[in-house]
Amino acid sequence: MVPEKRKLTVVGAGIAAVFVLGACAPAGYGSDTGTADYGNAAEPASNDVAATPGAEATGEPAAESTEEPAPADEANTPEISDELATTELTAKKVAQMGSTVQDEDGWVLYRFDDDEDDPAKSNCNDTCAKIWPAALTNDGEPKLTGVDSKLVGTVTRADGTKQLTLKGWPLYRYIGDKKPGQWKGQNVSGKWFVITPTGTKNLTCLPKVSKPVAPPADAADDEASDDSGSDYSY
Repeated sequence: MVPEKRKLTVVGAGIAAVFVLGACAPAGYGSDTGTADYGNAAEPASNDVAATPGAEATGEPAAESTEEPAPADEANTPEISDELATTELTAKKVAQMGSTVQDEDGWVLYRFDDDEDDPAKSNCNDTCAKIWPAALTNDGEPKLTGVDSKLVGTVTRADGTKQLTLKGWPLYRYIGDKKPGQWKGQNVSGKWFVITPTGTKNLTCLPKVSKPVAPPADAADDEASDDSGSDYSY
């Protein structure tokens, strides 16, 4: 038989664990923390590599070219509409998670482990980009509040548009967030994380690894997506 005192200790510890984990997870998440190895919440070595903030990175090594310069109309970056442009980056704390970076409308921004930061490169395109819309820009000069301008730069995406970066990491929103301030994208696929104002992952709260929402049937209509999860890996 298990001594009564030991029973009480085990039960008490279990209740405490449920309380702590439940307080960490945002609405819609379970209380489990997942099984991924985060190295005791330490940042991977790539996060400590100095990026080249403020300058555009293409993801390709620098090299001299002997080819003729491209015509001006081909060299120009595609212009995006004001509605699609991210015009502000604001450092803001939210309940349970802590430090986040938000856009002009208060949407929490994320970084992707499959991307690269030195040089910056986005590897989220096509269907992935419908689930994780890139923080696009025309001039690469968003209004900054609580974010160091030396850490902000741009990267050219596969479609030629410019995406804002923070410490070299491309920035994204998540269509699974249904209102400003939400962070349901945290730990999706074990690869997506809320980004802090210094460009590191915010690992304050790690809900269990979850699947991303399904991409919208039409890129202009995200009502087709829900919070039930999908088989997509990004």
